[in-house]
Amino acid sequence: MERPISIAAKATHTATVIFLHGLGDSGRGWVPAVADWVRGKKLDHIKWVLPHAPHVPITAVCTSPQRRPVLMLFQGMPVPGWFDLHALNGGLEGFRARQDEPGLLRTREYVNGLIKAEVDAGIPSNRIVLGGFSQGGAIALLAGLTAKVKLGGVIGLSTWLPIDSKFPSLVQESDLNHETPIYMAHGTEDRVVPTPLGQMSYEFLKKQNFAVTMSLFEGMEHSTCLEEFVEVENFLQSCLPVQEEKKSEL
Repeated sequence: MERPISIAAKATHTATVIFLHGLGDSGRGWVPAVADWVRGKKLDHIKWVLPHAPHVPITAVCTSPQRRPVLMLFQGMPVPGWFDLHALNGGLEGFRARQDEPGLLRTREYVNGLIKAEVDAGIPSNRIVLGGFSQGGAIALLAGLTAKVKLGGVIGLSTWLPIDSKFPSLVQESDLNHETPIYMAHGTEDRVVPTPLGQMSYEFLKKQNFAVTMSLFEGMEHSTCLEEFVEVENFLQSCLPVQEEKKSEL
């Protein structure tokens, strides 16, 4: 797997954000977003890790509810992806049926390795936030909430919680992040990852007593917007506040 993009902190490095891209994209696709967040100078203490998904065969034929293509026809073609998808038809059933559990769990272990690398480098696990968009957000929710260490926060944009039927048992194996803040966001006009699917995941986590909040952005499709980026920045500031440097005693 290609090495992740690493964007160094502008000030003393005291926190890390690991952010996973969506299907067909790469870590490079989120460099402009990071540049916008960094430009605000409120997150200068944060290092950014932007991994690249491997090329995997994607089974799905992607269509809108009216059967008009909205992305592309994959039909087994290898593209950058964190796990296989069997249907992208604008409905809920494509995401909940025939889920690629082996691919999801394999990627979860890869993300655990990224987290461990930051901890080994001296960053406390509760100063690490795991986030992602779409398919990357699904991994962020799954890996973050079943992580083997306590994280600082989890971000899921335009996404859903995969293998939710197995999720409770995975949490029992490592239930360290029940109180970890979770920020979810979704556009109301998302035809790729249907908005009701994101809402169902939010309600599921809420019923499981996770510390989750969700924002809906009116008219937004499977994309991002400035208002969402502002909320992400505010979320990161609350989860990863600037730490005052300790003065050495003479």
